[in-house]
Amino acid sequence: MQTRRLGNSDLELSPVGFGTWAIGGDDWGMGWGPQDEADSVAAILEGLEAGINWIDTAHAYGFGVSEEVVGKAVKEWGHPVILATKCGVLPNADR
Repeated sequence: MQTRRLGNSDLELSPVGFGTWAIGGDDWGMGWGPQDEADSVAAILEGLEAGINWIDTAHAYGFGVSEEVVGKAVKEWGHPVILATKCGVLPNADR
């Protein structure tokens, strides 16, 4: 898969990344329902094998579940991967 330079950085990203919102499961009020961890790891590995070299995740995706699953997949992959994550304010009854 071809890559593209990210701005003025030295990072070379595949034009398509792997989004992991659904992998977070159903712990979020608008979640995707239960997810099988082994299937999720396998899906990430398939994407990496196809040439995807960056993964988007966030703590809000299942309150950290997505990040944990991504970590397991990246460890199993054993090659460099670019991770994009983010943070933000989660809704609660006090706001």
